[in-house]
Amino acid sequence: MLDYNGIRYQTHPEVYEPAEDTFLFAENLQVERKDNVLEIGTGTGLIAIIASRGCRTVTATDVNPQAIDCAVKNIIANKAYNIELRKGNLFEPVQDEKFDLILFNTPYLPTDEDERVDDELDAAWNGGVDGREVIDQFLEGLKDHLKPGGRVQLVQSSLSNVERTLEKLEEMGFDAAVTAREKFFFEEVVVITGVLPS
Repeated sequence: MLDYNGIRYQTHPEVYEPAEDTFLFAENLQVERKDNVLEIGTGTGLIAIIASRGCRTVTATDVNPQAIDCAVKNIIANKAYNIELRKGNLFEPVQDEKFDLILFNTPYLPTDEDERVDDELDAAWNGGVDGREVIDQFLEGLKDHLKPGGRVQLVQSSLSNVERTLEKLEEMGFDAAVTAREKFFFEEVVVITGVLPS
């Protein structure tokens, strides 16, 4: 078992293990007590568990069945009973639902065909050739799943064009900004926060 600020969690070889980008996200979550939160790509469930301590409910999804299994164990171990897990890609598991806050640590690494790995872990980091494949799909469905005044927080890398994400959010009517950033080796990882008018 690993430990992050008193939250005990286990990992799995085919599930993205919480790393620097996860911890940057964890430290910069803007969760409010009244919020119904959606987390896409929950992985081990660590972010969902942290969010659940400050909000009403969390719906956490992942396309990877190993991640769902891993998150179930971690949610039970931490008695985070206001989290509901669902399997599926992006917004598929929550088709007609709207939330106050949507969280997503995106797969943001630019990845050529020959760099892909053929297991469940691929979905956690493979952002397609320009790193934006999943980010752009996510942004397309985002507004349909937010209440008026709703917020989004996503993690992204400088390798996948942060400015483009901010522009897209602004075109969609969000007030959007980079609210946290940290430099690693060859990239900068950022948290982008966007707010819709109420």
